[in-house]
Amino acid sequence: MKLATISSRTTKTVRDFLEHKSDLIMIASSTIILLIAVSLPVSATKILFYIASYAIIGYPVIWKSLKNIVHGNFFDENFLMTVATVGAIALGDYPEAIAVMLFYQIGELFEDLAVQQSKQSISSLLKLKPTTATLVTTTGERLVKPEQVTPGQIIRVKPGEKIALDGQLVKGNTSLDTSALTGESLPRDVQVGSTILSGTINLTGVIDIRVTKPYQESTVARILDLVQNAAQKKTVTEKFITRFAKIYTPIVVGLAVLLAVFPPLLQLGTWATWINRALVFLVISCPCALVISVPLSFFGGIGAASRHGILVKGSNFLEALTQVNTVAFDKTGTLTQGQFTVNAIQPAVLTKQQLLGIAAAAEQHSNHPIARSITTAYQGDLSQFYVQNIHETAGHGIQATINAQDVVVGNAKAMSENHIAMPAAQVECTTVYVAIDHQFAGSIKVADQPKPDAKTAISTLKQLGIEHAVLLTGDNQGVADQIGHELGLNHVEAELLPAQKVSKIEDLTHTAGHRVAFVGDGINDTPVLARADVGIAMGGLGADAAIEAADIVIMDDQPSKIATIIQIAKGTKQIVWENITFALMIKIIFLILGAFGIIGMWEAVFADVGVTMIAIMNALRLQRQ
Repeated sequence: MKLATISSRTTKTVRDFLEHKSDLIMIASSTIILLIAVSLPVSATKILFYIASYAIIGYPVIWKSLKNIVHGNFFDENFLMTVATVGAIALGDYPEAIAVMLFYQIGELFEDLAVQQSKQSISSLLKLKPTTATLVTTTGERLVKPEQVTPGQIIRVKPGEKIALDGQLVKGNTSLDTSALTGESLPRDVQVGSTILSGTINLTGVIDIRVTKPYQESTVARILDLVQNAAQKKTVTEKFITRFAKIYTPIVVGLAVLLAVFPPLLQLGTWATWINRALVFLVISCPCALVISVPLSFFGGIGAASRHGILVKGSNFLEALTQVNTVAFDKTGTLTQGQFTVNAIQPAVLTKQQLLGIAAAAEQHSNHPIARSITTAYQGDLSQFYVQNIHETAGHGIQATINAQDVVVGNAKAMSENHIAMPAAQVECTTVYVAIDHQFAGSIKVADQPKPDAKTAISTLKQLGIEHAVLLTGDNQGVADQIGHELGLNHVEAELLPAQKVSKIEDLTHTAGHRVAFVGDGINDTPVLARADVGIAMGGLGADAAIEAADIVIMDDQPSKIATIIQIAKGTKQIVWENITFALMIKIIFLILGAFGIIGMWEAVFADVGVTMIAIMNALRLQRQ
């Protein structure tokens, strides 16, 4: 197994190198001509070979430098390399000038390979994009583009095919490969009625899916949009390094000019000596290690997250996550499974079946997990209920006219708002109250269980330095306290409306030293996700609005992935600052040594290309996370 893995990696590395064939030919050609030149006796031919070797390896850099100068960008690494090497040739230091360009181009090649490797885990998501869908029509099957399919139509997916659109399974049973979305290697079994996400692969049976969203709003389309735009959102560190390089480069060029001019004028040495030192100074000063390694590190962090089924919408959110010390959670569907079951029906004036029927009729069009549990529990015929004037209020419940009676189905706040008196009772689980014509008609108790990894997730977060784990829920206080105690949360706030959740988040963010992440999945969580310092959505079955508002999306809905992304974020930030510190220290030391003539052009090459290569290799450690 290990030999197969090593062989696979070796083959992949060779393939990556071959994709840069023109660069390899350029480097090899220049090296061969340089070796020939070195072996020749001093002559005009020897110089011609040196010039030819330099022209081959230096042409791309010189050309970029000239183009940048035309566009007003004088001071970049191409300009520094061009000035330094042309100056070295003018002084007759041909091998040194060629070596600088040669090692610079080798460094560029390894940089490209490193970026390519960092992108692979993300770019693999781009392969999720389906090109066709099999549309089932009255005249048979027809192959169409996914963009042409509209909600309500049926698509057929055969074993081994990618699922092109989101929908609901209406025919057949199968297993799905969801690894590209969630990072989970085990297949997921689905049956009729299951929600199916685009981007997964059908493994076994032929299935028919009723499409619920157009392609532009499908899971795979949203993922592709996130992937392609993630690199555009820069971190504070990246922006600082970019600004630093723009200021730093002109300063070192000015210092190099002073180093070349003033000492000879003061009779401290020959012009050739000090010009050579100035050229060495320029090579050392190139900010490649900083400019390359910082964004590469953040990109590697985003790639590492994607391999765990976590989508980060920008490196700025990865950086913000390292400062979070408080995590607030929604309850239903976030820390709990969101799969409620009716476990008690307590009528006041009707039979149990009548009470459940009235509640199911009111809830039948709602997507809330509690509503779905009630409609699932009722086995009767809902068509016997004539439902009108349905109005759903987030955090309260539903009001409707059913068979000419005014019906309210919701929580205690809904009853209080409608001035409906209820008998006092101890609430130990989620309870839905029913009122008919402003009279209390009974209650329905439903139960939800914590997700298997929820308790471990909270414990791991505390080990990572999260000082406060808070529950913010619209559920009643008794249920919230029970869940909070069971999972080990620091604080519980219950019976909150969406606007009140936002207020609680604002209170936390205004508390000194608090940086807050909020984790949710429902449409009512959208304003809270947008208000928190970092919004994290459960994306597997989460509401579209929540996924759009969030900064980070966990595709398999596992709370333990919150700790995973925090670990990746902190590891990324650590590597970024390791690279910045290492690069600056080496640069400063070598710049001083170069100015005093203690080191020459070969050491300057290490201070530039060598440091860059070390920084890149350090950034690639993120690939192991």
